[in-house]
Amino acid sequence: MKPTFLVLAAGMGSRYGSLKQMDGIGPNKEAIIDYSVYDAIRAGFGKVVFVIRSSFGAEFKEVFSAERFGGKIQVEYVFQELNSGLPVGYAVPEGREKPWGTNHALMMGGTVIAEPFAVINADDFYGQDAIAQMGAYLAALPEGSEGEYAMVGYEVCKTLSENGTVSRGVCTIDGKGYLESIVERTKIERQNGQIVYIEADGTHPLAENTPVSMNLFGFTPDYFRHSTEFFRKFLDDALQSGNLKAEFFIPLLVNKLVSERVAKLKVLHTTSDWFGVTYKEDRPATVQRVLDLIEAGVYPRNLWGK
Repeated sequence: MKPTFLVLAAGMGSRYGSLKQMDGIGPNKEAIIDYSVYDAIRAGFGKVVFVIRSSFGAEFKEVFSAERFGGKIQVEYVFQELNSGLPVGYAVPEGREKPWGTNHALMMGGTVIAEPFAVINADDFYGQDAIAQMGAYLAALPEGSEGEYAMVGYEVCKTLSENGTVSRGVCTIDGKGYLESIVERTKIERQNGQIVYIEADGTHPLAENTPVSMNLFGFTPDYFRHSTEFFRKFLDDALQSGNLKAEFFIPLLVNKLVSERVAKLKVLHTTSDWFGVTYKEDRPATVQRVLDLIEAGVYPRNLWGK
């Protein structure tokens, strides 16, 4: 069975100022999503599942349809809303405005995915090699595998924005290339030539080559079961602490499963460079980098040949 490609596209792009998932950055108005799906098709993925919001669902589905991709990959859509997937007896607390984060979004794919799958952010450009490596890893898993996860790691120095702080999963890796721990740092930037992450107690340095997660993960289907089980504890902790902005990040659950030896996660290395549009000011550089890849022959100028 071919692996599935799960695209987290429900974010409203609050820092970017618009629906950046649909912003055309290619020469024919191709979005970053288009290039990711193109890479997924040539990496052997059989289905793409988009996690979106009902508020822009009709517009999104009209643009990113199976016809757009030339029928080369099966397309499905699932929705992430504030109350999606809440356990029985739980309700959205008054004052909560946004859904519960990336792992909450990922959970929505459980209704249509029963095979190994990769997950990506819609607004990150991961590169052909990165997606090919993930596709090869997932395709090689024996049928019925559980707890055999993977992640593509990038050096933190190659994932920064010149226009503000970024959120990254900071990783520790053992001598055999498996993840030991991952911690979400929500404010990383370069200050006076030094990369730092910012917490309530001040700034902390990060080495230039520190491996970080850009949410390019690969999971076996058991991950949905673990997500549902742990979501209840996450909600209990958030509600008891009164933290109305708590986020159920993918690294939060990954770290738990790896530390408890429920799963192991192989860190894959890539020749691809990451880039993206965290902020609107990032857009010109992203457009140019796509053009550079086209000139280098990595992508055709007209991606879908229309």
